[in-house]
Order: sequence, then structure tokens, then C-alpha cells
Amino acid sequence: MIVTPKPLGGKTLPREVLEADKTNCLKFGPCGVGKEALYLGGRYIDRCFYLPWREVKRVFKRVAMSSGGFTGKGVFGSLAFLVVQYSGGKERECPFKLEGDVDRLLAAVERAHPDIPTHSKAAAKKLAAAEAAEQARYRKELSPTADAAVAALRDAQDYLEQRSSLTELLVAAAKQKRVIDNLKPSVRVIGALCAVLGIALALWGAVGLLTQRAYAVYFLIGGAALFLFTLSSNTLPSKWNSRAKAQADWDEALAAMRDDLSECADFPVPPQYAHPIVLERMQRVLREGRAEDAAQALAVVKDDLRALNASVTVSQREHDEVVTVKPLFLVCDYQ
Repeated sequence: MIVTPKPLGGKTLPREVLEADKTNCLKFGPCGVGKEALYLGGRYIDRCFYLPWREVKRVFKRVAMSSGGFTGKGVFGSLAFLVVQYSGGKERECPFKLEGDVDRLLAAVERAHPDIPTHSKAAAKKLAAAEAAEQARYRKELSPTADAAVAALRDAQDYLEQRSSLTELLVAAAKQKRVIDNLKPSVRVIGALCAVLGIALALWGAVGLLTQRAYAVYFLIGGAALFLFTLSSNTLPSKWNSRAKAQADWDEALAAMRDDLSECADFPVPPQYAHPIVLERMQRVLREGRAEDAAQALAVVKDDLRALNASVTVSQREHDEVVTVKPLFLVCDYQ
């Protein structure tokens, strides 16, 4: 253990227990879920703080949206934080690069510690109200066909939830393919020019430092920053972000899902849409009486996703679901 985590609260763990627990914890972004403690990242170092589970009172996600995001319209870029409330009424906030890592961490906490709330108090009240409103939309009685379809979809959802690695791979490949396919050639040209300019500035700055020229260090730093920014923006042409690579990754993820589902006779959705959220939305459609079987329910789900645009008001739950599964439908053109 290179860095010994520091306790945030008043409770501590023996060093040998802490070392083994941190080494074997489930890692999600800068944080981790261990058997003995929850590990949180600092400003520069991952998992450098910890809280024994007996001190954790509540853990939940907080999302900061871009300008206009809080109007509730459309789907916006966001920055996710993990918020932990612990003994003494204290609170710790930890930023994540990927919102999906926060969701997976919270899911792991729910499985290991179901007694710890994973929503803020305000969110829990809103969720309870939304759940009550959703239940009011459902029909009290379904036709035998619809009832059987709901049961089949629930079994299929349970099956996929046990194969989260396959569904996550499918979604990641779809999102990457969607980004690459929509990247204009002009953007790639600009990215290449910026990279070349960054390298040139960095080299000029390095030579300037050797010859003791004024302001050379600023050219070195600025050029390196420009090159790294271009590299991280995914606009620099390379074999790793080419359309051929994105297509190959998508084909590989789809083939893996298709091979797994080949063991299931009459799976209710095609492999490209095999995700628990899709199946859950289909169940809602059936329970609302908007479809009578799985095929009709999938068609309604497609129509619902097509209708979502910047003028549509969405809830946080809807936001989370749509940003996860809509790329699956977009890359297949809803076929």
C-alpha cells in the first residue's frame, strides 16, 4: 500500500486490516468499496481517505449540470459527485470523471449495505412521489398476454443484470461509435493542426530553455498543454479513434452479447438492445396499457426515445436512463 488512507471520522481501522481491505476493495473512479470501509479520493490521489461503514450514514450522487441544465429540458452534459454523510453531521464530496462510476459504486453499496440510504433526503422524497405517480399510471389488471410478457421481460432483465460486464461493454462501444461517426472531417483536421502546433511550440520552448531565451518556459508549457488537450479531446486522428476501430469495437461487443443470448430461447429483444433499462422501460409500457406484447412494447420504447429532444422536460431518472440506452438505438438507427 503506497499511500496509507487517512480516517475522515473518529473511527479507525488497524493498519493490517486497512491495508488488506484497500488492496481488495472494488474500485470505482477515485473511490472504492471495501468490506470494512468506504474509500474516498482526494484532490490528486485516489482512495486516500476512508470511513468505516459504521460511520457512514448516507451516500448519494450529486450532479452539477451545464448552463440551462437545471431547467429540466433535454439531456445535458454534467459533472457527478459522490456525497458521503457521516458521523457528527459531516459531509464529504468527491468528484468523478464518469457519472457511470458513481452509479456503479452506489449499486455496490446497495448490495453490500442495504441499510445505508443511497439517495439524499430531498431526492428520496421526490422518488417516493414519482413512484406513487408511476404506480397510479399502471393498470390494476393486465390481459393474460401482457401479464405473461411482463413476467418474461422481468426474467430477461434479471438475466442481463447478472451480466453487467456485457451490457456495459455494449453501451460503451455504442457511445464511442456514436461520437466517432459524428466527428466531422474538418474537426479532425483542426485537431491535427493543433497537435502539430502544440509540438512545435513545445520544441521551440525546449530549445529556448537550452539557449536561455526569455519566456521559453511559457512556450514549452503552452505547447505541451495544447498537445495534451488535443489528445484528450479525441480529435487527433489515429487508429485508436478511427471509424474502423469504433465499428470493430461495436461489432465485437455485439457479437459477445449475441453469443451469450444464443443460450436463451426467444429472448424478448434483439442483442443490440439487450440492456436491463430497455427491458424495464418495456415493462412500464405494458403495465401502462400502451402495448400488449414485447414486440409492441419495444416499438413504443423506440418512439419514446425518438421523441426526446431539447424541448422535452425530463426527470433525473429519465435523464440517467436515456443517456445510457439511447446510443444503442442511435447507432442502429432504431432498426
